[in-house]
Amino acid sequence: MPKIKTKKSAAKRFKTTKKGKIKRQRAFHSHLAQSKNPKRRRKLRQHTYVSKEDEKKIKKILPYS
Repeated sequence: MPKIKTKKSAAKRFKTTKKGKIKRQRAFHSHLAQSKNPKRRRKLRQHTYVSKEDEKKIKKILPYS
């Protein structure tokens, strides 16, 4: 059976933790940042985890992570 190709765009956006969760960055951080308050900008800098529903889709396009 041939190897499954990894979607490179997804590989750059998502990282897998040791426990198997998938980490991602938050959206809306860089564009029009001056109109957002500092607390909101600070929160947007932090990473978060992908939801359970989307996790199955991402694991399919990242077969070896």
